Amino acid sequence: MLWLKAFHLIFMVTWFAGLFYLPRLFVYHAMSSDEISHERFKVMERKLYFGIMTPGMIVTLVFGIWMLVDYAWLLYAGSLWLHIKLFLLALLVVYHIYCGIWLNAFKHNRNRRSHIYYRWMNEVPVLFLLAIVILAVVKPF
Repeated sequence: MLWLKAFHLIFMVTWFAGLFYLPRLFVYHAMSSDEISHERFKVMERKLYFGIMTPGMIVTLVFGIWMLVDYAWLLYAGSLWLHIKLFLLALLVVYHIYCGIWLNAFKHNRNRRSHIYYRWMNEVPVLFLLAIVILAVVKPF
């Protein structure tokens, strides 16, 4: 069980590193004006999303589901904290997908949002991280 939890946390950190960094790249990409910078950001964003974030998300979910099936569901099935955590996790996956949509807009030079929008979106994963970790560790409900 501890090995599952360790790998779950390792890949969660990997996923969140990407969730924190990709919107920051979007900020700089939205602010750039030359073609060389645009192309450089496209490569960085693609590699981050498909090489780090998405594999991190998938492995986090695999280990999380594994722990849920083997351990947590039996102990905490009726716990409100677990249901809220799973709901927040679903919203985080939606945020991840939105990052892919924004990535695609930049890839095809169709971004219409300002760097200020992405600065705000860069803060969203922080809120998820705070709530999910507090729910998992403190189990307040």
